[in-house]
Amino acid sequence: MSIATIIVGISIFLFVICVIGAITMQVAPTKSSAAEDRLAILTRQDDPDSEGASELALSQPLSDEISSVEQFASRFLNIKTFLEQAEAPVSPTQFCYITGGVFVLGLFVPLFTPISIIFGPFIGLALCVLPYFAISFKRKRRLAKFGKQLPDALELLARALRAGHSLGAGINLAAEEMADPLGKEFTRCFEEQNLGIPLEDSLETMTERVPNLDLRFFATAVILQRQTGGDLAEILDKIGHLIRERFKIWGQVQSLTGEGRLSGIVLLALPPVLFGVMYRLNAKYVSTLFTDELGQQMLAFAIVMQFVGALVIRQIVNIKV
Repeated sequence: MSIATIIVGISIFLFVICVIGAITMQVAPTKSSAAEDRLAILTRQDDPDSEGASELALSQPLSDEISSVEQFASRFLNIKTFLEQAEAPVSPTQFCYITGGVFVLGLFVPLFTPISIIFGPFIGLALCVLPYFAISFKRKRRLAKFGKQLPDALELLARALRAGHSLGAGINLAAEEMADPLGKEFTRCFEEQNLGIPLEDSLETMTERVPNLDLRFFATAVILQRQTGGDLAEILDKIGHLIRERFKIWGQVQSLTGEGRLSGIVLLALPPVLFGVMYRLNAKYVSTLFTDELGQQMLAFAIVMQFVGALVIRQIVNIKV
């Protein structure tokens, strides 16, 4: 490692430390005492720690403000909704700091590897998307589980309506009988209604928190039925049947496209795996890709083509039902 490389690395490190220090001095601390969060804490009756949390919430003033990072994220990037949909245990501010920290770590990778220092920012950008992919994976899995629970919840709600229960009582019954995440979302909808929010607004808010097309059908059916009348139980049964039939078709599509998806995984994994094997067997031979100008161009072109190939394969096998 040359002296120039060490000097450049130390300079980048000091610059990043200064930037983080300046941002920390300007950003206000995150505070979670908004009226909406307080109501959520006070209505969380199934939590054994809810009593202590309620006392803590009541002891804090309502005038607390969120940090500038959260204001920017909620205004331009909508990270708060993204994290809520994934039920991630981090705030938008923490998520931004984690992403920035991973990017800084990527800048120092060339200092300890034979990779040219020019690729430091690109490595940082590649690594800083890892937190997003992790949250996105958790969000996708949670929304998929919600979609699978929805037909059972709609049928349960329809039976409750036929038994003489009101719509609000039916939503509460579905919230108690169904597991998370559907039970948690229906519980929140029911509690909002008890706190004076109209049921239509509660359902509309739930459809924003959970971007599910079938849930949108349910909310639209409830709103229209309350305005014009009709047999809501029959409508819910039809929606539940429609969802189950679509799941059957989706399963058939998955089985028919399984070969294409497996081929795509193999083709996308083969180049990096082969690169790792060659680097292990003969590191000097592979290091030409990082030290030679033509090798760097070929490596960049290969990475771009990998992304293009992944997008093309995804468009081929991703059939919407």
